[in-house]
Amino acid sequence: MMSSSRERDDPLSFPTNPSSSSSPITVSDHLDSYLQDPTSHIGSASGSYSNEGLLASAETASPSNSDVEFGFSRPDFRQQTPISGTVQFYERHVFLCYKNPSVWPPRIEAAEFDRLPRLLSAAVLARKSDMKKETRLTICEGHDGTETSNGDVLIFPDMIRYRRLTHFDVDTFVEEVLVKDGEWLPGTPERLEGSYVFVCSHGSRDRRCGVCGPPLISRFREEIESYGLQGRVSVSPCSHIGGHKYAGNVIIFGNINGEVTGHWYGYVTPDDVPMLLEWHIGKGEIIDSLWRGQMGLSEEEQKKYQELRCLVNGETTIQGSAKEATQRQIDEVNTTSCRAEDEVANCCQGNGNASCCREPVLPETLDILDTNEGAVKLTPEKKKGSKRQISKIPSGKAAIVRKVCAKPTWFESWEREDTYAALAVVCAAASIAVAYSCYKQLS
Repeated sequence: MMSSSRERDDPLSFPTNPSSSSSPITVSDHLDSYLQDPTSHIGSASGSYSNEGLLASAETASPSNSDVEFGFSRPDFRQQTPISGTVQFYERHVFLCYKNPSVWPPRIEAAEFDRLPRLLSAAVLARKSDMKKETRLTICEGHDGTETSNGDVLIFPDMIRYRRLTHFDVDTFVEEVLVKDGEWLPGTPERLEGSYVFVCSHGSRDRRCGVCGPPLISRFREEIESYGLQGRVSVSPCSHIGGHKYAGNVIIFGNINGEVTGHWYGYVTPDDVPMLLEWHIGKGEIIDSLWRGQMGLSEEEQKKYQELRCLVNGETTIQGSAKEATQRQIDEVNTTSCRAEDEVANCCQGNGNASCCREPVLPETLDILDTNEGAVKLTPEKKKGSKRQISKIPSGKAAIVRKVCAKPTWFESWEREDTYAALAVVCAAASIAVAYSCYKQLS
């Protein structure tokens, strides 16, 4: 896809040339009301910005109409595929924790009454030519009195957090940390562990993210709690990241194949959340149908990287809507047994192991490793099963990742039957020979 065909990033993106441990941030309960109605609180910080006509439409549109026009049912949803190569090149992502989406203005970096993000944005812009790494600045949720407070700064792929940056410290912080790649001495960098998920929910900037973001965050929270991953996988709403026509937009930072990086996903629905947790975070497998790109790669490199993965994985194309494909994936990973024993035999005897179809793919719990060891491992009980062949399957609008059980070919079946017949003949001949020998001796 050419860059002219997609939305460009907002002014918070700047193309420019750890001692203690901290657990992942979690979504605060302060967001609950926003999750229930993403349009009802937009612009509650009155006087800080112009609504640009978005708030009026938000007040008059019913939730169902909003979903049809801006949500996962909108006409342009998943119409553009593939979406790889839609992430502008950058090498470092800085998140400033500051308030929540219900009060973020469309241009929070320029808001008169939001001094901290405005000053930090200006300082980064002023020093961009002195930075060694291409740096992107984004706002994420922050609440005083919780694990993540207003003014906290998260830096990826460094996986560090600085606590409580104030507007007095902005220039020093940018100079020491982002320009000199050193440490900000008034603060102590805390090591971040686990995986971090950011969902664009900047409703005052783009209605699609305002409608799609909150349900995604809610589903992530439910699944994280369901699998006991609190403190090891975090999710947080974030401000505009570009390409909002691909909403829901999700960025996941974590360790994949020994490297900490950020992967971008677009056209994500709540039904895709279990798959992201299981395959991306759990197994380090990229879901190519939803993959927009990753930090550290140019747009062209992202496309080539995906093409290489397709060749390595031997992709198979299937038809059908993305929703149906995703539902089939969810049904498959929750299956605990094959329909019948003959199905088990046909599916798995060729692999010499009859447990591959019986074993559920999605474990009840996941054990998260630290960033030096990997992302996620299955519990010992779930690691007993045989290896499974994985195939990534793109469809017309999206794709899923599914398990493929290799069935024996007709030749393999014939070969086994022929072997058994030959063994039977040999045994019969041996029996006749022994009987004849005994008969001769008796004679």
